Amino acid sequence: MHEQDYALNHAQADQLEVSKVLRNTYGLLALTLAFSGLVAFVSQQMQVGHPGIIVTLVGFYGLFFLTMKLRNSSWGLLSTFALTGFMGYTLGPILNRYLGMSGGSEVVSSAFAMTALVFFGLSAYVLTTRKDMSFLAGFITAGFFVLLGAMVAGLFFEISGLQLAISAGFVLFSSAAILFQTSAIIHGGERNYIMATISLYVSIYNLFISLLQIFGIMGSDD
Repeated sequence: MHEQDYALNHAQADQLEVSKVLRNTYGLLALTLAFSGLVAFVSQQMQVGHPGIIVTLVGFYGLFFLTMKLRNSSWGLLSTFALTGFMGYTLGPILNRYLGMSGGSEVVSSAFAMTALVFFGLSAYVLTTRKDMSFLAGFITAGFFVLLGAMVAGLFFEISGLQLAISAGFVLFSSAAILFQTSAIIHGGERNYIMATISLYVSIYNLFISLLQIFGIMGSDD
């Protein structure tokens, strides 16, 4: 009898912890997306130039690892906003490039709408079915190296359709990452809401950029 009570109390405690992480994650994600969007808007309106791939990578990974180090303290929240704000800053010049295209506003709005639809749809699927998506770990790992190899190849070789294929690959990769991370939260595999937020934010960012590229290529007159 005591063992059954202990098991029941333990299960209830786990469920409360999962609910807390889930609530904090989506709350922080909403705030960081809003902040990132505001920074992107200001960056876009000020017509700032893109910092370049080197600065972007150094800034992203530097702030990402800083957030990992501080994830269990209140400073982790500050570094989370620093990271998402920096990514919003890099997004502004990208938006200007697409808005300068013929039909660019439709490309941006379509990418935004599709990103929201994919994220909410995938999240709702996992949250309602509560399926364990841990099996996607291998696919995500393999996909990372495949996409990395494709991007490196794109730097040295002019391959027709490669950019479109890479963007499509990132859409699948980001979608799988959203499924995996959401599942990890509800099954107790992720107990730190800061890291869960960062993971989902990066997936949403990559998904949006990839859809921008796809719609931009499809809408190009070239």
